[in-house]
Amino acid sequence: MKTHFPNPDDILNFTLTIEPDEGMYKGGKFVFDFKINQNFPHDPPKVKCTQKIYHPNIDLEGNVCLNILREDWKPVLNLNAVIVGLQFLFLEPNASDPLNKEAAEDLKANREQFKRNVRTSLSGGSVRGQTFDRVLK
Repeated sequence: MKTHFPNPDDILNFTLTIEPDEGMYKGGKFVFDFKINQNFPHDPPKVKCTQKIYHPNIDLEGNVCLNILREDWKPVLNLNAVIVGLQFLFLEPNASDPLNKEAAEDLKANREQFKRNVRTSLSGGSVRGQTFDRVLK
C-alpha cells in the first residue's frame, strides 16, 4: 500500500493505492480517494475507488461498502482501521452486504465463475455488459 498527497499542504485529501499480493485481486492496482472533513474523527472519511472495478462491495461509481465507513463508524476508529478494512475487501469480498448486486450474485452462485470474471475485469475486459478499467500492474 502507498499513500500519495497531491497537495502536501492538504493532509485531509489523499490517495491510497492498494496492490493485493494474494487472493482473487492479486496483481491489481487499486486507487482510493480519501477526503477527511473537519468533523473527523466524529465523521468517517469519504472513500471512493477511482477506477471502475468488478467487486461486490464497490459499485461502478467507486462507492465503497464497508460497515466502518457507515453505521459502525466510531470516533475511536482511525484511518488505519479503514485501510485494513479496504485491504480485507480484496482478500474476502462480502456477498452478503453488496453495493454491486450483480457481482455479489455471481460470487454466491459460482465462486469459480466469479474468479474468472474478476480476472477478466482486472485486464480491462467486459463482464455482464460492463467494461472495466485495466488495473493490472
